[in-house]
Amino acid sequence: MLTLTQSEKNMIEKLGVAVERYHRLEEMLGDSEIISNQTEYTKIMREYKSLAKIAEKYGQFMKLDSECKDLRELLEIEEDEEMLALAQDDLDSAEDTMRALIEELRILILPRDPNDDKNVIVEIRGGAGGEEAALFAGSLYRMYSMYCAGAGYKTEIIGCNETELGGYKEIDFMIEGDGAYSKFKFESGVHRVQRVPETETQGRIHTSTVTVAVLPEAEEIEVVINPADIIIESCKSSGAGGQHINKTESAVRLTHKPTGIVVECQEERSQFKNRDKAMKVLRAKLQDMQEREQNDKITSERKSQVGTGDRSERIRTYNYPQGRVTDHRIGLTLYSLENFLNGNIGEMIEALITADTAEKLKNSEF
Repeated sequence: MLTLTQSEKNMIEKLGVAVERYHRLEEMLGDSEIISNQTEYTKIMREYKSLAKIAEKYGQFMKLDSECKDLRELLEIEEDEEMLALAQDDLDSAEDTMRALIEELRILILPRDPNDDKNVIVEIRGGAGGEEAALFAGSLYRMYSMYCAGAGYKTEIIGCNETELGGYKEIDFMIEGDGAYSKFKFESGVHRVQRVPETETQGRIHTSTVTVAVLPEAEEIEVVINPADIIIESCKSSGAGGQHINKTESAVRLTHKPTGIVVECQEERSQFKNRDKAMKVLRAKLQDMQEREQNDKITSERKSQVGTGDRSERIRTYNYPQGRVTDHRIGLTLYSLENFLNGNIGEMIEALITADTAEKLKNSEF
């Protein structure tokens, strides 16, 4: 017989409140006033979608709970042995399913990262290693782009500084799609590559590093920027080696005076579009700065995380001679480097999400 602990009973009760909120949000989404307010509608829809899975699993659990009560009553009054055996089998099966649902619900009720559903801005910077680091920055950009293409995410370059050999000293791009941040947030940190550069005549293995930062896109209502705090400059776009690729001054540079943050965007031919993109990056950087300041005050909480943003942390090594990629946070090594760099990074992403979930479960009250 399925027996719930007091903790599990508390969880089911808490889930019931969440499902009531889900149905209330469903009603609100049909309100004409809310529908006409795009900002409010988007906010409510995001919360509604975040509760959908909980409502579904909770509904299944409560339906099975009702069936189990009926089956127990049947077992008390039924006299036919064959019917009793069938009822007992049904009860055992239903209770096994309920136990599995409790474990699923335990994960679903974990505190969600409020940024998980957002688009992201990814910044890749060549670190130690000069041109070799720049080339690997290009490899990482290609890797992420290929994964996005297969997973249904849209990518768009915001700005880049290309080298003569086709690498990137730096490249910034946006990834758009449902749950983008939840998939990419664990990519922030130092990525180390070990390989023999094409320019190396003696076959020596060089070690280079590339830093990756993943910032959730911030909405205007989340980060309010005073126009008086911004210096806006226009300039000509430039390509590798400093050659002008656009003679009109369509590139935009924004400087946020209070923080000193500088953002440049030159990918669009329209100055207006470049300015719009640059503002998105600036909002994301300001939100990231605020969240880091808050997180630094909660060091114990940060220690329990797999790692979602310490850019000084070496998170992964790509070893070409051995054909392996190792994530140092979870100790996972995959001997499929070529496939990995061709965008097949889903296994690594899911392993990081699983490890983070396990850590949160360990610290959960339920």
